[in-house]
Amino acid sequence: LSIVNEDGVLKVTITCPDRLNSVTSQMLNQMADALEAADGVRVAVFGGEGRAFCSGAVMVPGAVDDQILAAIERVISAITKAPFPVVAAVNGLAAGLGSSLALACDLQVTKASGYFLQAFINVGLMGDGGAHMCLAGTLGRARAARLLMLGERLPNKEAFAAGLGSHCVADDDFDRTVEELVERLANGPTMAFSRIKSAINAAAISQLDEVLALESAGQTVLGNSADHQEGILAFTQKRPANFTGA
Repeated sequence: LSIVNEDGVLKVTITCPDRLNSVTSQMLNQMADALEAADGVRVAVFGGEGRAFCSGAVMVPGAVDDQILAAIERVISAITKAPFPVVAAVNGLAAGLGSSLALACDLQVTKASGYFLQAFINVGLMGDGGAHMCLAGTLGRARAARLLMLGERLPNKEAFAAGLGSHCVADDDFDRTVEELVERLANGPTMAFSRIKSAINAAAISQLDEVLALESAGQTVLGNSADHQEGILAFTQKRPANFTGA
């Protein structure tokens, strides 16, 4: 994880391209630390190294770690409560928690070639990181159910057309767009940005803490289920899972 605070811009970059930038509880807590202790920050930008933004959390097969759930709640809360704009530079795949991290940010610049994915259902789990609120609040109940219950990819072009993400640009324009947006926010009226962010979040995600708690409780139960064990086993054996609802 690379964290740089310079000239009013806090840059948080996930630097694990060999595992598609999956994150640990320690990394998530470091992200939260950086946001909560930000000194003189006018804008923050989250990004990923390589071809993925973030492929989700590193989890122990067949179990759901309480530490990762607590870290997820903490970093999502830190992003949404930071008194400055937070930009997600979504350079590629945003899956699972990676999708939730991006959507928790105030603005998202996505590459046209990328996609969002919530594939927890394939191993008998549910979304986390506020995914249910962000997806249902933006896409509507039915489209959110489709993504979370069927685990389908949502291409960034379609996501943007549906209101998910603030910018979707050609791959060649991605770096320039992120740079220009961050510069504009860094040089803008920080106090106004903060008040606008608070008002938007009050209107759109006022129940986020409640949803995060529901997701954490649900993941804990599901992580100990027979279906989750079967989902993990089927994944490692590269075969369809035989879920029984237990």
